[in-house]
Amino acid sequence: MSFFTDLRGLIVSCQAEPDSPLYGPAFMAGFAACAERAGAVAVRIRSGADVAAVRAAVRLPVIGLTKRWVPGYDVYITPAEADADELAAAGAHAIALDATARQRPDGATLEGLISYVREQLALPVMADVSTFAEGVRAARLGCEAVSTTLSGYTAKSPRQDGPDLTLVARLVEVLDIPVIAEGRVHTPELAGAALAVGARAVVVGSAITEPIRLTQRFVAAVSHRS
Repeated sequence: MSFFTDLRGLIVSCQAEPDSPLYGPAFMAGFAACAERAGAVAVRIRSGADVAAVRAAVRLPVIGLTKRWVPGYDVYITPAEADADELAAAGAHAIALDATARQRPDGATLEGLISYVREQLALPVMADVSTFAEGVRAARLGCEAVSTTLSGYTAKSPRQDGPDLTLVARLVEVLDIPVIAEGRVHTPELAGAALAVGARAVVVGSAITEPIRLTQRFVAAVSHRS
């Protein structure tokens, strides 16, 4: 039984950009504590520093990732072994990585990175994909779960306002590993719709952990009535 088999329900992605007032490990630990208290089954955490802070604050499983932008490359989610090392050292229970076919920095390959995380670090891999073919390939390469994180954010995937439920459903039909819905899950209703088409779990980020964006929605509604 894999790490992801028992993760049924809501996974909260606790992340903030450097220009956010809530950027930093202490804030991410606070978000994770709120997620745990509310009933989330796991958290998705960016950077080794944030992973370490969250591990100290909650008992929830932690899916770690890094975001490292390298000029000339589109892959930025845990792109190489050094990124995985950082997360493992910080205590991540699993590692999420870009599982698209795009070229990677530092001479890394998808096959090699997946193998390194599973065999050298002894951690399960969550494959962030954008297409059906990428999801199938990730499962074949040994990933323990496939997430639709990147659908709508690559040249090969469709742009849409909500989660790619069609992709979720197609992957559920053919894969024997958990399929996780992620990306633009703006409402509880959309989260429920993802589970209805077979997703094992749903990752929600900005709809929960971005108060600036949430406040903007209320400001816009009030402004239209003033």
